[in-house]
Amino acid sequence: MPIVTGSSVLRGLDEEQKAAVVAPPGPVCILAGAGTGKTRAITRRIAHRVISGQIQARHVLAVTFTARAAAQLRERLAELSAHGVQARTFHAAALRQLRFFGPRLLKGREVPALLESKTRLVVQAATRAGLRTDRLVARDLASEIEWAKSSLVEPGEYVVAAAKANREPPVEAAQVEAVFTAYEKIKRTSGVIDFEDLLRAMCWGIEEHSDVAEQIRAQYRHFVVDEYQDVNPLQQRLLDAWLGGRQDLTVVGDAAQTIYSFTGASSSYLVDFPRRHRGATVVRLVRDYRSTPQVVGLANAVIGQARGAESRLRLDLVGQRPAGPAPEMRIFADEVAEASAVARRCGELIAAGVAASEIAVLFRANAQSETYEGALADVGIPYLVRGGERFFERVEIRQARAALRAATRADSSAELISIVGEVLAGIGWQPERPPGGGAARERWEALAALVRLAADFRPGPDELAGLEGFVADLDRRADSQHVPTVAGVTLASLHSAKGLEWEAVFLVGLAEGSLPTSYARSFEAVEEERRLLYVGVTRARQWLWLSYGEARSPGGRARRACRFLPQFGGESPADRTKRVPVQKGERRRTVIVSCRVCGATLLAGIDRKLGRCAGCPSTMDEALFERLQQWRATAAAAASVPAYVVFTDATLTALAERQPSDTAGLLAIAGIGSRKVAMYGEEVLELLRAAPTKKDLATEG
Repeated sequence: MPIVTGSSVLRGLDEEQKAAVVAPPGPVCILAGAGTGKTRAITRRIAHRVISGQIQARHVLAVTFTARAAAQLRERLAELSAHGVQARTFHAAALRQLRFFGPRLLKGREVPALLESKTRLVVQAATRAGLRTDRLVARDLASEIEWAKSSLVEPGEYVVAAAKANREPPVEAAQVEAVFTAYEKIKRTSGVIDFEDLLRAMCWGIEEHSDVAEQIRAQYRHFVVDEYQDVNPLQQRLLDAWLGGRQDLTVVGDAAQTIYSFTGASSSYLVDFPRRHRGATVVRLVRDYRSTPQVVGLANAVIGQARGAESRLRLDLVGQRPAGPAPEMRIFADEVAEASAVARRCGELIAAGVAASEIAVLFRANAQSETYEGALADVGIPYLVRGGERFFERVEIRQARAALRAATRADSSAELISIVGEVLAGIGWQPERPPGGGAARERWEALAALVRLAADFRPGPDELAGLEGFVADLDRRADSQHVPTVAGVTLASLHSAKGLEWEAVFLVGLAEGSLPTSYARSFEAVEEERRLLYVGVTRARQWLWLSYGEARSPGGRARRACRFLPQFGGESPADRTKRVPVQKGERRRTVIVSCRVCGATLLAGIDRKLGRCAGCPSTMDEALFERLQQWRATAAAAASVPAYVVFTDATLTALAERQPSDTAGLLAIAGIGSRKVAMYGEEVLELLRAAPTKKDLATEG
């Protein structure tokens, strides 16, 4: 292994990364956009400080949120010869400290066993609180208790705190409070602690025991926190206890990737870092090495519309890769047609040499996976479902299929959709508004997908009809989707995709009600949905596809496009000239306009009109622009209308920059339609033809 030196640690860094690495001791905030090399920056910062003798490796504690991320930090630090640095998750660090200080803090008693899952005790607590529940609702109650404890909310404070936070609990708030109270009592009598207790115990140990605080602070003097936008109040309290008022803290995060507020995570600590730590060094990493300029341009356009506290730290990314294909936007008649087109395109990419493992189909809710599992299976493409079970392996779907199969033995002449609804009602599903809580809502959505399959069921001429035929159809679907999962296309929810990347990404189901979800009712919730889409876009390295079906099912009610992508709503004349033939079931395909200078995706109206990014250099002929202004003034006076009615300044700028030579060139400029061409086309083209070209000017010079 080559010897690592201070200068070699800095080698290959861009200016912003280098500024982060050599920033002085004290509070440092690294705002790192997607794909900008944040892990590279923080590991090199640690290594640079160790190698240069500023700090000792054993005095550094780097914390993050997943064991995978912590392992990556340790691996990178080892490669940089920064041996001895502790890189752990918050919980792993707290557990290590509690086990060491436990005998002292607990006066010789053993540290209580750690509860791996709250569900069993929550079921007992619900019974004690007089609430009948199943394991699914118990999981949602456990999640609600985790939110409360992570937010430093005590059992008796839950009702008020939940109302202030606009929580949507799985049962009445007063019932959650009762279960929460009973859970804490059962847990204490059982002699166990949960993961939140682990953090709270160390907060207490440090805050109330000066000898423990002194020993920990003597050991750990320099702190690094990754993904700081995901810190919750309990984790921040532990971090403050570790610091003890000291200022050698480096945090790295991206407010635009705040997508876990439902768990208690708060980006406020990242947003307010400069205020909480006066004199803090703030470094912005904006050079995106992951995605093409076209993907980066779309990501900037999505997050550029953001509002709220997180938008104060918005980063305008700059793509560093060579230009790539423009993101494709597709509108289909329904989700079935959308899924079939996605599967076909996946097949084309694989045939062109893209590994199946480098392709991902991302959606808002896990229940959406079934349609894509089936479509990929139909064309023989292997897949794997990340962060969830395959549709037909879900407990509620297995239970529903068993109930439907049993119902085939009953003689019924009712409509299929009615029979299926009755059978599912027998296992607890109701067609009304879905319940609160993540797990219960996912169960509802999965069973609702079965109902949609029943509504769409059309048996062939040689196939069984009615419920028996539908059950046979479900069996065929389940069998066909049991394909090998090695090296397959990834199917995942947008939340599960955080921190990952692929060569090709399909963002599907981008319709109102799906994204943003219909459950996002507050301003803050809608803004988090926008950030979720941003995270999805930034997962793609080269190929990006965005689509939605106008109806969920063939012939169903039409839906509106995702509000975060206004370009779904129509096409410019330039787009129409580039439109390609559509596949069966496809409504429309929009080809995104790219900057003619840097190749980035153009979504803002004025940028599309000019054919370049606002920040890219202009090629405008100033003299021609003045002549166009004079002509416009004359034309406006003759028609007795304001000058902008003839052409806006942006349109004149586009004409002076692009200097089209024919009608097709005029139509290629957004804002010039056939009516304007008929009225002014010949006059404008005559002006443009009379203008000296750059070649003429060079010859004259």
